Amino acid sequence: MNKELMEALNILEKEKEISKETLFEAIENSLLTACKNHFGKADNIKVEIDRDTCDFLCYAEKEVVETEEEVEDKLLQISLEDAKQVSKKAKVGDVLNVEIKSKEFGRIATQNAKNVILQKIREEERSVIYNQYFEKEKDVVTGVVQRYVGRNISINLGKADAMLCESEMVKTEVFRPTERIKVYILEVKNTPKGPRINVSRTHPELVKRLFEAEVTEIKDGTVEIMSIAREAGSRTKIAVWSNNPNVDAVGACVGMNGARVNAIVEELRGEKIDIVNWDENPGNLIQNALSPAKIVAVFADPDEKTAKVVVPDYQLSLAIGKEGQNARLAARLTGYKIDIKSETQAKDAPGFRYEDYMDMDEEYEEYEEYEEYDEEVEE
Repeated sequence: MNKELMEALNILEKEKEISKETLFEAIENSLLTACKNHFGKADNIKVEIDRDTCDFLCYAEKEVVETEEEVEDKLLQISLEDAKQVSKKAKVGDVLNVEIKSKEFGRIATQNAKNVILQKIREEERSVIYNQYFEKEKDVVTGVVQRYVGRNISINLGKADAMLCESEMVKTEVFRPTERIKVYILEVKNTPKGPRINVSRTHPELVKRLFEAEVTEIKDGTVEIMSIAREAGSRTKIAVWSNNPNVDAVGACVGMNGARVNAIVEELRGEKIDIVNWDENPGNLIQNALSPAKIVAVFADPDEKTAKVVVPDYQLSLAIGKEGQNARLAARLTGYKIDIKSETQAKDAPGFRYEDYMDMDEEYEEYEEYEEYDEEVEE
Protein backbone atom coordinates (compact mmCIF):
# COMPACT_ATOMS: atom_id res chain seq x y z
CA MET A 1 0.00 0.00 0.00
CA ASN A 2 2.83 2.39 0.94
CA LYS A 3 4.64 1.63 -2.33
CA GLU A 4 1.49 2.34 -4.33
CA LEU A 5 0.97 5.59 -2.40
CA MET A 6 4.52 6.72 -3.14
CA GLU A 7 4.05 5.97 -6.87
CA ALA A 8 0.77 7.89 -6.90
CA LEU A 9 2.42 10.91 -5.24
CA ASN A 10 5.29 10.82 -7.74
CA ILE A 11 2.85 10.78 -10.65
CA LEU A 12 0.86 13.70 -9.22
CA GLU A 13 4.04 15.68 -8.64
CA LYS A 14 5.18 15.09 -12.22
CA GLU A 15 1.90 15.59 -14.07
CA LYS A 16 0.22 18.25 -11.92
CA GLU A 17 3.45 19.90 -10.69
CA ILE A 18 2.18 19.67 -7.10
CA SER A 19 4.95 19.17 -4.54
CA LYS A 20 4.93 15.93 -2.54
CA GLU A 21 5.21 17.92 0.68
CA THR A 22 1.88 19.59 -0.08
CA LEU A 23 0.33 16.18 -0.75
CA PHE A 24 1.72 14.77 2.50
CA GLU A 25 0.17 17.69 4.38
CA ALA A 26 -3.15 17.03 2.64
CA ILE A 27 -3.07 13.37 3.73
CA GLU A 28 -2.24 14.37 7.31
CA ASN A 29 -5.14 16.84 7.36
CA SER A 30 -7.48 14.23 5.88
CA LEU A 31 -6.60 11.76 8.65
CA LEU A 32 -7.22 14.44 11.27
CA THR A 33 -10.59 15.14 9.64
CA ALA A 34 -11.42 11.43 9.72
CA CYS A 35 -10.52 11.29 13.45
CA LYS A 36 -12.69 14.30 14.16
CA ASN A 37 -15.62 12.73 12.31
CA HIS A 38 -15.09 9.42 14.09
CA PHE A 39 -14.49 10.65 17.64
CA GLY A 40 -16.23 14.04 17.49
CA LYS A 41 -13.01 15.95 18.19
CA ALA A 42 -9.31 15.73 17.39
CA ASP A 43 -7.59 18.29 19.64
CA ASN A 44 -5.09 15.78 21.09
CA ILE A 45 -4.62 13.69 17.95
CA LYS A 46 -1.40 13.87 15.92
CA VAL A 47 -0.56 12.41 12.51
CA GLU A 48 2.97 11.71 11.31
CA ILE A 49 3.98 10.49 7.85
CA ASP A 50 7.44 9.27 6.93
CA ARG A 51 8.37 11.21 3.76
CA ASP A 52 10.67 8.43 2.55
CA THR A 53 8.59 5.30 3.12
CA CYS A 54 5.04 6.76 3.27
CA ASP A 55 4.49 4.93 6.58
CA PHE A 56 2.03 6.92 8.67
CA LEU A 57 1.17 6.91 12.35
CA CYS A 58 -2.01 8.32 13.83
CA TYR A 59 -1.97 8.62 17.63
CA ALA A 60 -3.76 10.34 20.50
CA GLU A 61 -1.98 11.98 23.41
CA LYS A 62 -3.69 10.53 26.53
CA GLU A 63 -3.13 11.21 30.20
CA VAL A 64 -2.54 8.13 32.38
CA VAL A 65 -4.93 7.85 35.38
CA GLU A 66 -4.99 5.29 38.20
CA THR A 67 -8.12 3.26 37.45
CA GLU A 68 -10.71 2.70 34.75
CA GLU A 69 -13.32 4.47 36.91
CA GLU A 70 -11.28 7.69 36.84
CA VAL A 71 -11.34 7.81 33.02
CA GLU A 72 -13.77 10.65 32.15
CA ASP A 73 -12.99 10.84 28.41
CA LYS A 74 -11.54 7.81 26.65
CA LEU A 75 -10.04 10.02 23.96
CA LEU A 76 -8.15 12.14 26.49
CA GLN A 77 -7.39 9.65 29.28
CA ILE A 78 -6.26 6.03 29.73
CA SER A 79 -6.14 3.81 32.77
CA LEU A 80 -2.78 2.68 34.15
CA GLU A 81 -3.61 -0.94 33.39
CA ASP A 82 -4.25 -0.20 29.69
CA ALA A 83 -1.26 2.15 29.54
CA LYS A 84 1.04 -0.68 30.72
CA GLN A 85 0.07 -2.61 27.55
CA VAL A 86 1.34 0.28 25.47
CA SER A 87 4.44 1.03 27.56
CA LYS A 88 5.62 -0.91 30.56
CA LYS A 89 7.27 2.25 31.92
CA ALA A 90 3.97 4.15 32.02
CA LYS A 91 2.95 5.69 35.34
CA VAL A 92 0.11 7.88 36.61
CA GLY A 93 0.34 11.45 35.31
CA ASP A 94 2.32 10.59 32.18
CA VAL A 95 1.11 11.65 28.72
CA LEU A 96 1.16 8.60 26.50
CA ASN A 97 0.98 8.38 22.71
CA VAL A 98 -1.67 5.77 21.92
CA GLU A 99 -1.92 4.62 18.31
CA ILE A 100 -5.27 4.95 16.55
CA LYS A 101 -6.05 2.35 13.90
CA SER A 102 -7.34 4.07 10.77
CA LYS A 103 -9.15 0.83 9.88
CA GLU A 104 -11.56 1.60 12.71
CA PHE A 105 -12.87 4.70 10.95
CA GLY A 106 -16.35 4.41 9.53
CA ARG A 107 -17.33 4.71 5.88
CA ILE A 108 -18.48 8.32 6.21
CA ALA A 109 -15.27 9.38 7.99
CA THR A 110 -13.19 7.69 5.28
CA GLN A 111 -15.19 9.35 2.50
CA ASN A 112 -14.74 12.76 4.11
CA ALA A 113 -10.98 12.14 4.38
CA LYS A 114 -10.89 11.26 0.68
CA ASN A 115 -12.77 14.47 -0.18
CA VAL A 116 -10.26 16.53 1.82
CA ILE A 117 -7.37 15.09 -0.21
CA LEU A 118 -9.14 15.61 -3.55
CA GLN A 119 -10.10 19.18 -2.64
CA LYS A 120 -6.51 20.00 -1.72
CA ILE A 121 -5.24 18.52 -4.99
CA ARG A 122 -7.74 20.62 -6.97
CA GLU A 123 -6.79 23.79 -5.09
CA GLU A 124 -3.08 23.19 -5.61
CA GLU A 125 -3.61 22.39 -9.28
CA ARG A 126 -5.47 25.69 -9.77
CA SER A 127 -2.76 27.53 -7.85
CA VAL A 128 0.02 25.99 -9.96
CA ILE A 129 -1.77 26.85 -13.22
CA TYR A 130 -2.50 30.40 -12.02
CA ASN A 131 1.14 31.02 -11.06
CA GLN A 132 2.36 29.49 -14.31
CA TYR A 133 0.25 31.79 -16.51
CA PHE A 134 0.52 34.81 -14.23
CA GLU A 135 4.26 34.76 -14.98
CA LYS A 136 3.37 34.89 -18.70
CA GLU A 137 1.10 37.91 -18.31
CA LYS A 138 1.98 40.61 -20.90
CA ASP A 139 3.63 37.95 -23.05
CA VAL A 140 2.74 35.98 -26.19
CA VAL A 141 1.78 32.30 -26.09
CA THR A 142 0.58 29.80 -28.68
CA GLY A 143 -2.90 28.36 -28.28
CA VAL A 144 -5.32 26.07 -30.10
CA VAL A 145 -8.74 27.35 -31.13
CA GLN A 146 -11.42 25.19 -29.48
CA ARG A 147 -14.84 26.65 -30.14
CA TYR A 148 -16.89 29.82 -30.40
CA VAL A 149 -18.66 30.84 -27.19
CA GLY A 150 -21.19 33.32 -28.48
CA ARG A 151 -19.02 35.88 -30.25
CA ASN A 152 -15.98 35.04 -28.17
CA ILE A 153 -13.48 32.25 -28.79
CA SER A 154 -12.25 29.66 -26.29
CA ILE A 155 -8.54 28.93 -26.76
CA ASN A 156 -6.65 26.08 -25.15
CA LEU A 157 -3.19 27.14 -23.93
CA GLY A 158 -2.16 23.68 -22.77
CA LYS A 159 -3.04 23.41 -19.08
CA ALA A 160 -5.70 26.12 -19.10
CA ASP A 161 -8.31 27.68 -21.36
CA ALA A 162 -8.25 31.35 -22.31
CA MET A 163 -11.01 33.58 -23.64
CA LEU A 164 -10.49 35.75 -26.71
CA CYS A 165 -13.25 38.35 -26.42
CA GLU A 166 -14.88 39.94 -29.45
CA SER A 167 -13.40 43.34 -28.49
CA GLU A 168 -9.87 41.85 -28.64
CA MET A 169 -10.38 40.13 -32.01
CA VAL A 170 -9.35 41.48 -35.39
CA LYS A 171 -12.55 41.89 -37.38
CA THR A 172 -11.07 40.43 -40.55
CA GLU A 173 -9.76 37.28 -38.88
CA VAL A 174 -11.79 34.06 -38.90
CA PHE A 175 -10.52 31.03 -37.01
CA ARG A 176 -11.35 27.35 -37.33
CA PRO A 177 -11.32 24.80 -34.51
CA THR A 178 -7.91 23.09 -33.95
CA GLU A 179 -6.15 26.06 -35.60
CA ARG A 180 -2.96 27.21 -33.81
CA ILE A 181 -2.60 30.95 -33.21
CA LYS A 182 -0.45 33.27 -31.14
CA VAL A 183 -2.20 35.49 -28.58
CA TYR A 184 -1.12 38.18 -26.13
CA ILE A 185 -2.06 37.51 -22.49
CA LEU A 186 -3.80 40.63 -21.19
CA GLU A 187 -4.48 39.53 -17.62
CA VAL A 188 -4.76 36.44 -15.45
CA LYS A 189 -7.34 36.46 -12.65
CA ASN A 190 -7.60 33.92 -9.84
CA THR A 191 -11.20 32.79 -9.35
CA PRO A 192 -12.82 30.00 -7.27
CA LYS A 193 -13.30 28.03 -10.49
CA GLY A 194 -9.65 28.38 -11.48
CA PRO A 195 -7.61 31.00 -13.34
CA ARG A 196 -9.45 33.19 -15.84
CA ILE A 197 -7.14 34.19 -18.69
CA ASN A 198 -8.03 37.01 -21.08
CA VAL A 199 -6.05 37.23 -24.32
CA SER A 200 -5.86 39.63 -27.26
CA ARG A 201 -5.04 39.66 -30.97
CA THR A 202 -5.34 43.46 -31.33
CA HIS A 203 -2.94 44.74 -28.67
CA PRO A 204 0.14 46.62 -30.02
CA GLU A 205 2.33 44.66 -27.61
CA LEU A 206 1.50 41.51 -29.60
CA VAL A 207 3.51 42.87 -32.54
CA LYS A 208 6.31 43.95 -30.21
CA ARG A 209 6.58 40.50 -28.61
CA LEU A 210 6.53 38.81 -32.03
CA PHE A 211 9.48 40.97 -33.12
CA GLU A 212 11.32 40.15 -29.87
CA ALA A 213 10.88 36.45 -30.59
CA GLU A 214 11.80 36.70 -34.28
CA VAL A 215 14.66 39.26 -34.23
CA THR A 216 17.76 38.17 -32.33
CA GLU A 217 19.09 41.74 -32.11
CA ILE A 218 15.95 42.88 -30.27
CA LYS A 219 16.11 39.90 -27.92
CA ASP A 220 19.70 40.63 -26.90
CA GLY A 221 19.12 44.38 -26.57
CA THR A 222 21.20 45.54 -29.55
CA VAL A 223 18.07 46.93 -31.23
CA GLU A 224 15.24 48.53 -29.26
CA ILE A 225 11.62 49.11 -30.25
CA MET A 226 11.14 52.70 -29.10
CA SER A 227 7.53 53.19 -30.15
CA ILE A 228 4.72 51.30 -31.79
CA ALA A 229 1.35 52.28 -33.29
CA ARG A 230 -1.14 49.77 -34.58
CA GLU A 231 -4.48 49.52 -36.30
CA ALA A 232 -5.11 45.82 -35.91
CA GLY A 233 -5.72 43.92 -39.12
CA SER A 234 -4.63 46.79 -41.33
CA ARG A 235 -1.25 48.43 -40.60
CA THR A 236 1.37 48.81 -37.88
CA LYS A 237 4.23 51.29 -37.62
CA ILE A 238 7.18 50.68 -35.35
CA ALA A 239 10.17 52.93 -34.66
CA VAL A 240 13.44 51.15 -33.87
CA TRP A 241 16.82 52.27 -32.57
CA SER A 242 20.19 50.53 -32.65
CA ASN A 243 22.58 50.72 -29.70
CA ASN A 244 25.38 49.51 -31.97
CA PRO A 245 26.43 51.88 -34.80
CA ASN A 246 27.47 48.86 -36.88
CA VAL A 247 23.96 47.35 -36.75
CA ASP A 248 21.18 48.70 -38.96
CA ALA A 249 18.04 48.64 -36.82
CA VAL A 250 15.57 48.56 -39.73
CA GLY A 251 17.61 45.98 -41.64
CA ALA A 252 17.81 43.70 -38.61
CA CYS A 253 14.03 43.77 -38.21
CA VAL A 254 13.35 43.23 -41.92
CA GLY A 255 15.82 40.36 -42.23
CA MET A 256 17.38 38.89 -45.33
CA ASN A 257 14.93 39.21 -48.22
CA GLY A 258 12.32 40.31 -45.66
CA ALA A 259 12.28 36.87 -44.00
CA ARG A 260 11.86 38.13 -40.44
CA VAL A 261 9.17 40.71 -41.04
CA ASN A 262 7.33 38.41 -43.46
CA ALA A 263 7.09 35.72 -40.77
CA ILE A 264 5.37 38.25 -38.49
CA VAL A 265 3.13 39.53 -41.28
CA GLU A 266 2.06 35.93 -41.95
CA GLU A 267 1.22 35.39 -38.26
CA LEU A 268 -0.85 38.61 -38.34
CA ARG A 269 -2.74 37.39 -41.43
CA GLY A 270 -1.29 39.91 -43.89
CA GLU A 271 -1.26 43.01 -41.69
CA LYS A 272 1.18 45.54 -43.24
CA ILE A 273 4.15 46.61 -41.08
CA ASP A 274 6.19 49.80 -41.58
CA ILE A 275 9.56 49.83 -39.81
CA VAL A 276 11.23 53.23 -39.43
CA ASN A 277 14.29 54.58 -37.65
CA TRP A 278 13.82 56.31 -34.32
CA ASP A 279 15.39 59.76 -34.00
CA GLU A 280 15.78 62.03 -30.98
CA ASN A 281 15.11 64.99 -33.26
CA PRO A 282 11.30 65.26 -33.48
CA GLY A 283 11.48 66.68 -37.01
CA ASN A 284 13.49 63.73 -38.31
CA LEU A 285 11.30 61.28 -36.40
CA ILE A 286 8.12 62.71 -37.90
CA GLN A 287 9.67 62.59 -41.36
CA ASN A 288 10.54 58.92 -40.84
CA ALA A 289 7.11 58.14 -39.38
CA LEU A 290 5.31 59.56 -42.42
CA SER A 291 7.24 57.34 -44.82
CA PRO A 292 6.80 56.30 -47.57
CA ALA A 293 5.71 59.89 -48.23
CA LYS A 294 8.47 62.40 -49.06
CA ILE A 295 8.61 65.49 -46.85
CA VAL A 296 9.59 69.02 -47.93
CA ALA A 297 9.73 70.64 -44.49
CA VAL A 298 8.80 69.99 -40.85
CA PHE A 299 8.27 72.33 -37.90
CA ALA A 300 7.83 70.55 -34.58
CA ASP A 301 6.92 72.22 -31.31
CA PRO A 302 8.16 69.95 -28.47
CA ASP A 303 6.31 71.97 -25.81
CA GLU A 304 2.92 71.83 -27.48
CA LYS A 305 3.58 68.41 -29.03
CA THR A 306 2.37 69.66 -32.40
CA ALA A 307 3.99 69.56 -35.82
CA LYS A 308 3.39 71.21 -39.18
CA VAL A 309 4.47 69.23 -42.20
CA VAL A 310 4.77 70.33 -45.84
CA VAL A 311 4.80 67.71 -48.60
CA PRO A 312 4.91 67.95 -52.40
CA ASP A 313 1.46 68.34 -53.95
CA TYR A 314 1.57 64.89 -55.56
CA GLN A 315 2.56 63.28 -52.22
CA LEU A 316 -0.29 64.68 -50.12
CA SER A 317 -2.60 61.68 -50.54
CA LEU A 318 0.29 59.31 -49.78
CA ALA A 319 1.29 61.23 -46.63
CA ILE A 320 -2.27 61.25 -45.32
CA GLY A 321 -2.92 57.66 -46.37
CA LYS A 322 -6.17 55.85 -47.04
CA GLU A 323 -8.83 57.34 -44.75
CA GLY A 324 -6.04 59.24 -42.97
CA GLN A 325 -4.38 56.07 -41.71
CA ASN A 326 -0.75 56.96 -42.45
CA ALA A 327 -0.99 60.35 -40.71
CA ARG A 328 -2.96 58.86 -37.82
CA LEU A 329 -0.41 56.13 -37.17
CA ALA A 330 2.48 58.58 -37.51
CA ALA A 331 0.84 60.81 -34.88
CA ARG A 332 0.48 57.89 -32.46
CA LEU A 333 4.03 56.73 -33.15
CA THR A 334 5.62 60.12 -32.47
CA GLY A 335 3.19 61.48 -29.88
CA TYR A 336 2.78 64.67 -31.93
CA LYS A 337 -0.38 66.14 -33.39
CA ILE A 338 0.57 66.41 -37.07
CA ASP A 339 -0.90 68.94 -39.51
CA ILE A 340 -0.05 68.00 -43.12
CA LYS A 341 -0.29 70.48 -45.97
CA SER A 342 0.77 70.36 -49.61
CA GLU A 343 3.22 73.02 -50.86
CA THR A 344 0.39 74.87 -52.59
CA GLN A 345 -1.81 74.84 -49.46
CA ALA A 346 1.10 75.96 -47.27
CA LYS A 347 2.05 78.89 -49.50
CA ASP A 348 -1.55 80.07 -49.59
CA ALA A 349 -1.92 79.76 -45.81
CA PRO A 350 -1.92 83.11 -43.94
CA GLY A 351 1.33 83.86 -42.14
CA PHE A 352 3.21 81.04 -43.83
CA ARG A 353 6.97 81.48 -43.82
CA TYR A 354 9.37 78.83 -45.07
CA GLU A 355 12.05 80.01 -42.64
CA ASP A 356 9.84 78.72 -39.79
CA TYR A 357 10.31 75.21 -41.09
CA MET A 358 13.27 72.87 -40.85
CA ASP A 359 14.50 72.38 -44.38
CA MET A 360 14.31 68.84 -45.68
CA ASP A 361 15.73 69.41 -49.16
CA GLU A 362 18.33 66.64 -48.99
CA GLU A 363 18.14 63.74 -51.41
CA TYR A 364 15.24 61.41 -50.72
CA GLU A 365 15.94 57.71 -50.43
CA GLU A 366 14.05 55.43 -52.74
CA TYR A 367 12.17 52.69 -50.87
CA GLU A 368 11.62 49.86 -53.32
CA GLU A 369 9.36 48.06 -50.88
CA TYR A 370 6.92 50.95 -50.98
CA GLU A 371 6.70 51.44 -54.77
CA GLU A 372 3.61 49.22 -55.13
CA TYR A 373 1.94 50.93 -52.19
CA ASP A 374 2.75 54.39 -53.67
CA GLU A 375 1.11 53.48 -56.95
CA GLU A 376 -2.04 52.16 -55.22
CA VAL A 377 -2.50 55.31 -53.14
CA GLU A 378 -1.80 57.71 -56.00
CA GLU A 379 -4.29 55.89 -58.23
